[in-house]
Amino acid sequence: MTIQFNYQHVSGSTELENYTKEKLQTIFDRYSWVTSADVFFRTENTSSDQTGMIAEIRLSAPGPRLFAEESTETFHGSVNKVVDQLKTQCEKRKATIITHS
Repeated sequence: MTIQFNYQHVSGSTELENYTKEKLQTIFDRYSWVTSADVFFRTENTSSDQTGMIAEIRLSAPGPRLFAEESTETFHGSVNKVVDQLKTQCEKRKATIITHS
């Protein structure tokens, strides 16, 4: 499992990286065919106080890359939503892999 972290307009955080690794570990443990993840954290100016902290994760797996992005008021909330979206995408990909095997 390889995880690459990138920060845009945000200073790096070991605590945030550890939190994200812990969340992604569930995907890596359950889906052995997922090989790596690229994680991007960035901020944007938005009109709402409930958005602006963006987490984006791309997973490398057989076939097209799996990708999810979410914007909430905290990076932790964004990571939670992105990981949930990726779990759903992994389940769909797993169904296609099993069907074609």
